[in-house]
Amino acid sequence: MPAHMPALAVLLEVLNWTGAATFAASGALVASRKQMDPVGFVLIAATTAFGGGTVRDLLLGRPVAWLGTPGLVLLAALVALLVFFTAHRVERRFALLLWADAVGMALFAVLGAEAALAEGASPWAAILLGMMTATFGGALRDVICGELPLILRKEIYATAAAAGAALFVALTQAGLERGAAILAGMGLAFAIRAAALRWGWSLPAYKPRPGRDYPNHP
Repeated sequence: MPAHMPALAVLLEVLNWTGAATFAASGALVASRKQMDPVGFVLIAATTAFGGGTVRDLLLGRPVAWLGTPGLVLLAALVALLVFFTAHRVERRFALLLWADAVGMALFAVLGAEAALAEGASPWAAILLGMMTATFGGALRDVICGELPLILRKEIYATAAAAGAALFVALTQAGLERGAAILAGMGLAFAIRAAALRWGWSLPAYKPRPGRDYPNHP
């Protein structure tokens, strides 16, 4: 990392690598539950780490970020292989998966919104793209692995990502220093998701009702 990089650029770089590592770990943990081989671990880890960012970059019409950063791909692969050799030592892998996913979600929700604003997107579009960056990689992971995506479950997940992205955008629009806005947005997203995991918060689910009987008309 060049010594002359401004503090905000350093912060974004560190958070981007951290988010990629945590999402790669969550993907690899799902692969461990499905008893995949090392190649499967790497593929699922990379899908989780880069899926949401790829969708964001394509919608913004800019080069896909990870294609120009081979070090990120190597990091995801190394994390996947580390999990392959150590996952059996973790007794509660699903709990670890949920918490790793929560960290990655909080990081990428705000990083996605920040990237969108930097490309000139409107505030509402930045919030939407932040939520997509945070959730689409995990959704692809779960679909490939034959599980119901977290974003479609009644537990609070996408809502936390949207809230973090929205707070970041609102603080940025209000003139707060960008680094502080990034940390505040990430903190809110993680806090909401952590509270949902800790206390079982969820949005109300649809309750089926008996259908209406319509009389036959002549």
